[in-house]
Amino acid sequence: MTQPDIWYVTFGADKAVKTDDGATGSVRSTRTFKSEVDAKLFAMQILSKGWTASAGTLNPHQPKQVVGPAQIERWADPGLGG
Repeated sequence: MTQPDIWYVTFGADKAVKTDDGATGSVRSTRTFKSEVDAKLFAMQILSKGWTASAGTLNPHQPKQVVGPAQIERWADPGLGG
C-alpha cells in the first residue's frame, strides 16, 4: 500500500490572464506531495521563477497546516528558518 499525498502546493504566475468571457484572473495549478520536504523543494522551484505559491496539508491530515504566500519563502527555505 502506498503512502497517500499529504501536502499540496498551489502556484501560478502573477500575470492576469483574460478568459474567453472577458473576465480576468490568475491561472493557478496545484500539485500534491507525499512529504513536506518534497513540497518545500517544489515551492522553492516555483519561487525561483518569480511566481507566487501557497501550501498546506490535505484533509484529513492532522494537524492542519496552511502556508500563505506571505510565509511561503520562509517555510520553504531552510536558510530562512523553514
